Amino acid sequence: AAKQKQIRRGVKEVQKFINKGEKGITVLAGDTLPIDVYCHIPIMCEDRSLPYAYVPSKSDLGAAAGSKRPTCVIMIKPHEEYQETYDECLEEVEALPLPL
Repeated sequence: AAKQKQIRRGVKEVQKFINKGEKGITVLAGDTLPIDVYCHIPIMCEDRSLPYAYVPSKSDLGAAAGSKRPTCVIMIKPHEEYQETYDECLEEVEALPLPL
């Protein structure tokens, strides 16, 4: 997704595109402090039936998104180049239990 420029990084950018109705998988970092920075993102995702998941580290999330800097939230958009992999990830995220 990073090679195809199909990733939205950061709270402002992800929030803006969720509000615009963009679809994708949202991934949030669990070690973000203070939590108030992005605590509204899961609610926005649930309101729009978008899948989301948490990962432990924002530095790992940034590296996975192809960035040298840590990031607390990303959105991965679907694209025909990696549609099969995207669908597999989507199934895995939707199979996860909802966070408490």
